[in-house]
Amino acid sequence: MKDKKIGVLMGGLSAEREVSLKSGMAVHLALLQMGYNAKAIDAGRDLAEILRKERIEVAFIALHGRYGEDGCVQGILELLGIPYTGSGVLASALAMHKLYSKQAFVAAGLTITPYAAVRRGESCTASDLPFQLPVVVKPVQEGSSVGVSIVKSPEGVQAALDVAFKYDEMVLVEQYVKGREVQVGILDNRAIGAIEIVPKKEFYDFEAKYSDGMAEHFFPARLDTGTYERVKQEGLKAHQALGCDGYCRVDFLVTDAGECYLLEVNTLPGMTALSLLPEIAQKGAGLSFEQLVERILLSASLKVIQR
Repeated sequence: MKDKKIGVLMGGLSAEREVSLKSGMAVHLALLQMGYNAKAIDAGRDLAEILRKERIEVAFIALHGRYGEDGCVQGILELLGIPYTGSGVLASALAMHKLYSKQAFVAAGLTITPYAAVRRGESCTASDLPFQLPVVVKPVQEGSSVGVSIVKSPEGVQAALDVAFKYDEMVLVEQYVKGREVQVGILDNRAIGAIEIVPKKEFYDFEAKYSDGMAEHFFPARLDTGTYERVKQEGLKAHQALGCDGYCRVDFLVTDAGECYLLEVNTLPGMTALSLLPEIAQKGAGLSFEQLVERILLSASLKVIQR
């Protein structure tokens, strides 16, 4: 791999651009320190042209959100015949779309929170919902808790919908479940550990994820042995249910009764100093950040048979 030119794709066009730049710069620096021929690339609408111009042979995708985590960039790389890290087009698109991923999770026998889908222009009040308040309102295709609100009163539903509709044409309204926020790390298609996050705010929102000191991390997650092993198994099952490849992070809420509610699969989890997958890899598998980056790089491949 050190004989090849590696493009680290970062930035992009989504609401998570700034986080992606931090992930990408960290990955780029790690590759350079290990002696790889790596080029940092801000993935804009001219991405295909830049990849050809730079003669990129392998892509390390450090993008987050739309046009990077949703299968779009993966499709470009397949067309160009450039092997890339992470999941393929279909798995990426499924994981990014919270409604379709939930349907896949249910088909796989995994436990999810009750939900309702609302399209732009449709009416939705608290009385329309098949469950009680409080609820969580979120755009269907955003990450990093962008556009997410917790609603505790009937009059707050419309305001939360208005916020979420700034980011998407469809919004999910989920029943709020009180539980521990637990994330499972998947690497080389196996579960390597589960970490618990205790945010200092009401939930693990954008600020808590990317501001130092806004959340406490506990590894391993403070669960009994049976629940800990089950959440790892269900994390791997979620990864497999979507057809993901290589690595990801799977998010759960775990109640005091030991119920594991699957929230979502992140096919391109953050790679910043505060990101969870690097911490899980270090504490659960003994991998430094550089070793994690190298493991991910070496898994790069094309997912479509080239003819």
